[in-house]
Amino acid sequence: MAEGWIRSLELHFQYLKMRDGDWVRCDTYMLRDDAFLWWEGAAHGVDLDTLTWSQFKEIFCKKYFPAVVKVRLMWEFTSLRQGDSTVAEFFRKFDRGCHFVTLISRDVAQKLSQFMDGLRPTLCRNVIQKSLTSYDEATACDF
Repeated sequence: MAEGWIRSLELHFQYLKMRDGDWVRCDTYMLRDDAFLWWEGAAHGVDLDTLTWSQFKEIFCKKYFPAVVKVRLMWEFTSLRQGDSTVAEFFRKFDRGCHFVTLISRDVAQKLSQFMDGLRPTLCRNVIQKSLTSYDEATACDF
C-alpha cells in the first residue's frame, strides 16, 4: 500500500512538473493518521530545507517497507510460477516482481531466464523455439 501511494504521488508530481523540493513539501502535507504522527518524529532528524525526494523516500521506505518485506518479495518473485494463471496474469505478476528485484530486471538475459523459469513448460518451449533474446520480445510474442 505504501509503495503504491508513493508511486501515485510521483505520477502526479511529474504530471504537474513540480520541482524536487516541492515534492517533499506536498507529500508530507498529504500524510494522514499514523503516517503523519511518524513524520512528526522523523522530521526532527532531517533538514527540511534541503531534504530531497530521494532522501524522503529512503526515510519513508525504512519505516513502511523494511528489509524483511523486501526479502520476502524477492523470494516470492524468484519462486514465481505461472501455474494455472493466464500468460497475461503471469506477465503482470512478473512485471510487479521485477520492480522489487532490480538486479534481475536490469539484466536482459537474466530477466528472460527468470521469466522462462516461471512459465509452463509448453510455453517455455515456444519461447525457445522462437529464439527470443529478451523479456520485451517475449511480451510481444503471441502465446
